[in-house]
Amino acid sequence: MNTVFWFRRDLRLFNNLALYQAIENGCKDAIFFITEQQWQRHDVAPIQIDLLKRRLDYLGQLLADNGITLHIIDGGDYHGCVQQLTAFCKQHAVSNIYANKEYEINEVERDQAFLKDADEVGISLRLFDGDVIAPPGTVLNQSGEMFKVFTPFKNAWLKQYQDTHFYFQPLPAMFSPITWQGCALLSTDNTSHKWPVDDESLSQVCNRFIHDKLLSYKDQRDIPSIKGTSGLSPYLALGVVSVHQLIALVQQQHIDVLSSSKSNVFTWVNELVWREFYRHLIVAYPKLNKYQNFNEKYDPVQWRSDDADFTAWCQGKTGYPLVDAAMRQLLQTGWMHNRLRMVVASFLTKHLLIDWRKGERFFMQHLIDGDLASNNGGWQWAASTGCDAQPYFRIFNPITQSERFDPEGEFIRKYIPELTSVPNKHIHFPHAYLALQGSEKNKYWPAIVDHKAARQRALDAFKV
Repeated sequence: MNTVFWFRRDLRLFNNLALYQAIENGCKDAIFFITEQQWQRHDVAPIQIDLLKRRLDYLGQLLADNGITLHIIDGGDYHGCVQQLTAFCKQHAVSNIYANKEYEINEVERDQAFLKDADEVGISLRLFDGDVIAPPGTVLNQSGEMFKVFTPFKNAWLKQYQDTHFYFQPLPAMFSPITWQGCALLSTDNTSHKWPVDDESLSQVCNRFIHDKLLSYKDQRDIPSIKGTSGLSPYLALGVVSVHQLIALVQQQHIDVLSSSKSNVFTWVNELVWREFYRHLIVAYPKLNKYQNFNEKYDPVQWRSDDADFTAWCQGKTGYPLVDAAMRQLLQTGWMHNRLRMVVASFLTKHLLIDWRKGERFFMQHLIDGDLASNNGGWQWAASTGCDAQPYFRIFNPITQSERFDPEGEFIRKYIPELTSVPNKHIHFPHAYLALQGSEKNKYWPAIVDHKAARQRALDAFKV
């Protein structure tokens, strides 16, 4: 009887305990299902699918070099995936499947559906928590419940792991190389070409950030005109790198990072803990998978249905330069700086009073690092409907955010060349300046909403 490894969003050979366990049990075959119909239902961005397919092609060669055949199968959707997997197991006399867990509700239901069929024919599915340090349900308050505030969750998480020294698990003994044939299902349009998919390049990206930028991350992470963040979010979203791997790399340089939560270095690790927090939440509160408010008291909020305003936001034509430049960055690159994600989300939900679900969906449709748990958590945080969200009366002023984080307008000018000649003094809200220059100079669209009036409208709506 044969053993198979089922790849999901864990597209790595190294530091993949579930894969190692499969190999030690004689696994020479791996499988991945292309589920275009399911991706469409989940609003997966085309650029992320492109990155995923490029990585799969590379992974297929990497596995072949180590004697493992990667089978790429068209499953259509999760229902078809279950049928195809069952048929594959029967055809290849598979008795054991190893995989890493996916925590979203549709993925859990897919696994349960397969297990129902697998039990009848004697196939075991062994699942590992390869996407997190702390498996969901293992970081709980004194009442045995999931935390509803991040800081106590973080403190409990640290209490469990602050004395742990993470390390890279050695590869098990592998097999003789075979030939990787490739697969027509992995054809791409190369829209993600600026993001490397080979392990050597990714190792350089990780090491460069941890060695050269980590110490300055706390001071530079909010400045969108410089590369102050790690740029690893697309790879975390696809499991090309793991949280375990990243913390191990940090500990090689800063061994006490988990016991020094006030240090500059921990600031970035803190973001990884936020990622775990949101994953624990979607397991503890399945309604988050169904786009429901975490905080039900905000269910009565009357969101505006204004297609023109939403379209202006989507296209980066709100008349607020930092918001518009951020949206253009998303449209042009498939990625957006984290500080700007908060700014544009606040603008949509508070200034325009448009339902956070529309913004969340738009992000998923365009982000190369789209991830349900983090995307949902971030949007509900900005909309004040989420777990440990910002208070409803905290409304980002897009002008002061621009003055603070892009004081010279460098980021704005990069994505809005129409404002290239506007002086720094006026770049953050240039309408009065442009009006004085004459209509032929005013190539920038008018502001679609007044900040003060919009703020008051949001306060009135949320007070209900």
